[in-house]
Amino acid sequence: MADDLRNQSDDYWKNKLTPEQYHVLREKGTEAPTSGKFYKNFDNGMYECGACGNELFSSETKFDSDCGWPSFDRSLSAEYVELQEDSSLGMIRTEVVCKNCGSHLGHVFDDGPTDTGKRFCINSISLNFKKS
Repeated sequence: MADDLRNQSDDYWKNKLTPEQYHVLREKGTEAPTSGKFYKNFDNGMYECGACGNELFSSETKFDSDCGWPSFDRSLSAEYVELQEDSSLGMIRTEVVCKNCGSHLGHVFDDGPTDTGKRFCINSISLNFKKS
């Protein structure tokens, strides 16, 4: 199924997503800092891809990094996210992409406060949340 979703047309995604979701998830945009609905959400549950529903992050790995976006110290598994080099905006970063559908989620940095040393900085609009 992943190949099917990764190869869907722009029209498919434009019909499935809101214009704001499309901009971030498919055009690699970014929501404004502190504007996202999950930035300060610390309920227990699972964060899923806003485009395809693929489970990505557990609330147990979320922390308050005060960066303006939801932050996690790890994904559920490397099977769920893909890391790609991003050289846009005149810098080199590591982009986080849903492995199931290829949608842009955010970026990961090596400045996290836990034993992983990672900070997955993810756009709220790229996520859905299922409370447990």
